[in-house]
Amino acid sequence: KIQKKGEPDMKNSKKTKLPIGVSNFKDIIEKNYYYFDKTKFIENILEDGSQVKLFTRPRRFGKTLNMSMLKYFFDVRNKDENRKLFEGLNISKSEYFDMQGNFPVISVSFKKYQEKDWKNGFDMIKDIISGLYDEFEFVKEKLSTRKKRKFDSILMEEANLANWKNSLADLSNYLYDFYGKKVIVLIDEYDQPIINSYIEGYYDETIDFFKSFYGAVLKDNEYLEMGVMTGILRVAKENIFSGLNNIKVHSILNERFTEYFGVLENEVETSLKDFGLEYDLSDVQKWYNGYLFGETKVYNPWSIINFLDEKKLGAYWVNTSENSLIKLYLQKMKKEIFNDFSKLLNEENISKIINDNVTFGNLEANFVKNFWNLFFHSGYLTLAEKYDVMKKVVSVKIPNKEILEMFSDMFIEVYFKNTGIFLDMTDALTNGDISNFKKYLKEILLENAGIFDVSGIYKEQFYHGLMLGLILILKNEYEITSNNFAGKGRYDLLLKPKNILEGKEGIIIELKIVNGTENLSNDKIHEKLEKECEIALNQIDEKGYSSVLKNAGIEKVLKIGIAFLGKEFEVKFEK
Repeated sequence: KIQKKGEPDMKNSKKTKLPIGVSNFKDIIEKNYYYFDKTKFIENILEDGSQVKLFTRPRRFGKTLNMSMLKYFFDVRNKDENRKLFEGLNISKSEYFDMQGNFPVISVSFKKYQEKDWKNGFDMIKDIISGLYDEFEFVKEKLSTRKKRKFDSILMEEANLANWKNSLADLSNYLYDFYGKKVIVLIDEYDQPIINSYIEGYYDETIDFFKSFYGAVLKDNEYLEMGVMTGILRVAKENIFSGLNNIKVHSILNERFTEYFGVLENEVETSLKDFGLEYDLSDVQKWYNGYLFGETKVYNPWSIINFLDEKKLGAYWVNTSENSLIKLYLQKMKKEIFNDFSKLLNEENISKIINDNVTFGNLEANFVKNFWNLFFHSGYLTLAEKYDVMKKVVSVKIPNKEILEMFSDMFIEVYFKNTGIFLDMTDALTNGDISNFKKYLKEILLENAGIFDVSGIYKEQFYHGLMLGLILILKNEYEITSNNFAGKGRYDLLLKPKNILEGKEGIIIELKIVNGTENLSNDKIHEKLEKECEIALNQIDEKGYSSVLKNAGIEKVLKIGIAFLGKEFEVKFEK
């Protein structure tokens, strides 16, 4: 069903250049790049009554481009030149088009902030703000002697800490003195320094600075017309935004503004036609759709643009998105979340607490409770149902095939490290070389199983998750399903070749877990494991699991039974 929000720009049908990595609005328009028209965002922002607005979205969902668009629309400098950028776009048809070029604009981005300690971090901040002052050096002609001296101390990076904390607020004052108009402040990726400092271990110093820095310019600033901020998380509200009662947060849980961050289905459909791509929309949906922002389904724009350019379906966003924070928490909690991680890999839903209040304080207080909330706001999970603010827990899932690939890769990286052995093992499996399959599986268990208490409550999930994580390496060649019904029962793992004409075998794997062997010798343990393997093979036949493959026209089936006990196991197979 095609959604009705948004109006595709039909002029795009003549544009073939794609703005990969281009987030400057002026460049996109002047250099005739393909553009999903999001300019009605300007109208909606002006209709919103809040003075300060924070938009939280995952990375690569168009935040920086939208902020660039706002800058060129509102900036009083080069008013006539900038007006031409919007001709023919949706905002040009709005009554608010008269607001174009009416305000001084301060635009600052912390998108590239990546520093190992506060000293280097503060130097980076000073460099960014000093560069901003350099851009506005012309305002000094209307400043008092005292303000000129203060201006120059920032410009030359000689100011004291208090002046740095007030630097954006002071600049709004200087611009007001020059133009006689209140200022619009745009802060892109406001939370990047905070997230980075948390990962690197200097969070307290960073919070102390930004609490004053943001508070000074956004709270009780008589020279502020409007503030717009973007980021991934609504982090540390109790610290940074303390007392800031003029801020309105628009997260991925809200319906308003949803159509301006991401690409809607009608826009995707139009772009496929514009680029002459005859892909079934359902295939594109499987790879890049699945995000539910508010009540609206949204596609990842970075992925769609790269897909249009490469002309083939594949994982694009997960290869570029910064996920250091996610990996940090995965390492801290890999044992506690293994069961849920395995369910997500199996494309099942999990029920978790999801809300807007992601703070490092509550993350530290209860990792298990709040970890998935972080995953959700970072774009790795999405709602599996309409969000109800009254519910304590909601159902979430992996949004699409692109993220599923990331999950399987991250699963291996976090839990098992050595992907080389996994590739060897899966090659042996698909070639029917069970001897080497067993050899590589043994290496993996010996090297990695120690991270779990495989005799405890994670036992069954561990082995099932292990096999599923490894097998997902083969996802491009096989349709892989787990715990699904077939014949008279439910199989553990089934691999169906995607290209039947190649004559590849279908593969069914049944897992067994052995208990109660405390008083048995090593030989007796392996006898028991072998018997369990035989039981597994008999189960495959008795329950008719192969029917799924036979019905799909796959005659050759490799049936494998694996029985585990700690790091010991046996494998039997039939063809």
